[in-house]
Amino acid sequence: MTDNPGPAADPGLRRLALRTLLPAFPGTEAPPWALALVAEGLAGYAFFGFNIGTRAQVASLTATLRSARSGVIVAVDEEGGDVTRLGHATGSPYPGNAALGVVDDPDLTAAVYAAVGAELYSLGFTMNLAPSVDVNTAAENPIIGTRSFGSDPAVVARHAIAAVRGLQSAGIAACAKHFPGHGATIVDSHLELPTVDCAMDVLRARDLPPFVAAVSADTRAIMTAHIRVPVLTGDDPATLSAPALTGLLRGELGYDGVIVTDGLEMRGVSGTIGMPEAAVRSLGAGADLLCLGADITALHVEAVVVAVATAIADGRLPTARVEEAAARVGALAAWSVDSARRVTPNFTGPQLGLAAARRAVAVEGTLPDLQGNAFVLQVASGHSIAEGVVPWGLGPHAHGVELLPVVPEEASVQSLLARAAGRPIVVVGRHLHRREATRHLVETLAGAHPVVVVEMGWPATWRPIGAAAFLRTYGASRANGRAAAEALGLTTAA
Repeated sequence: MTDNPGPAADPGLRRLALRTLLPAFPGTEAPPWALALVAEGLAGYAFFGFNIGTRAQVASLTATLRSARSGVIVAVDEEGGDVTRLGHATGSPYPGNAALGVVDDPDLTAAVYAAVGAELYSLGFTMNLAPSVDVNTAAENPIIGTRSFGSDPAVVARHAIAAVRGLQSAGIAACAKHFPGHGATIVDSHLELPTVDCAMDVLRARDLPPFVAAVSADTRAIMTAHIRVPVLTGDDPATLSAPALTGLLRGELGYDGVIVTDGLEMRGVSGTIGMPEAAVRSLGAGADLLCLGADITALHVEAVVVAVATAIADGRLPTARVEEAAARVGALAAWSVDSARRVTPNFTGPQLGLAAARRAVAVEGTLPDLQGNAFVLQVASGHSIAEGVVPWGLGPHAHGVELLPVVPEEASVQSLLARAAGRPIVVVGRHLHRREATRHLVETLAGAHPVVVVEMGWPATWRPIGAAAFLRTYGASRANGRAAAEALGLTTAA
């Protein structure tokens, strides 16, 4: 054994580092190492779909974590819509932000988020890593899209306030994300570092208003973005940028709550420097709570603890900075424990979600009579890492119709027309405009046959030539799918 075991063996430094960490663990039961870290002082855990089975199992798991230490933060990324952890096996019963934004009823947004918050509270969660308040100004954005309330900063700002207040009225800490705004990117920060090359006056007018609004609504947390804004962050992502976090967010915007990082396993922040170094640099820049990501083991946590403790011991990371971060995290945990949940409104969440999704449906053109007489083509669609694999589409809701999955690059127009046998064709997909093969398939079918197009992703300006009708849902949740099926006459409204 070495005579100098190093800073990670110093109990004080180890506990201090642990108080800033929000990792994950695999499975539907907490492994022994996860519980041991909570008892040592770990700030908390973030849940993902792989942690979630039945409601009873989730409630038992959160209670187990709390038995290790009552003040542990139990967070989850439950945006509703296309990013859902509770509904990862079935789809969310709520529409996402894009649908709420197009309806543009802040009271409805507040009610939906209060309902989400009430469910999370009942399951033992204390924090929701939502809402996304990015202004989605890039139609090709691969990671935000329907997670955004819209492309108008004023619309996004008023719904940011409603969402934060709705969640927090239910006793769940809100986390507005992704500061200073991920909506103008065309690169996924899970995979590489996006650059938003704009002037500060553009950033202030376009991207910052929703964060100003969230601060005014007393959001308990704000999440950083792994994006580079050269005029603000130089060559660094915002997560590692003191001018962004300490200068702009703390100084100019006056925010004094918890700054949470997006997952440090993401390549946009740790691709060239590794997770432990990203942890040290993000704390130094002004972050308080380090979300490590989904694919995390005890070894990852230990590596980060060693890196942070070493940086403190070496003087590279001021002790006072980490103590400040830990104190903010502790205050957040105390707020969650002490806050009282609002009385549950006189509706169930799924009923509210479906009602909201119905209001978002928009139809252009004239719908043919489809009841019992439609051939539905569901276009193969990928998914972002944030979304994961979640069921979507009309399948569970369309009654008495044939539904066929189709890959546009492999499809035969003549075979599909023959199989339709005179029935109107409904083409349903997400981001249909993005692939040339999809556009060609849809427009070729529409040139020869009655076709209705259902867009369940972020709607662009493309409209298929010759289509009888174009229907937009502004999301692909279970609620959105049901609302679309009803609008098409493929199921009976309930």
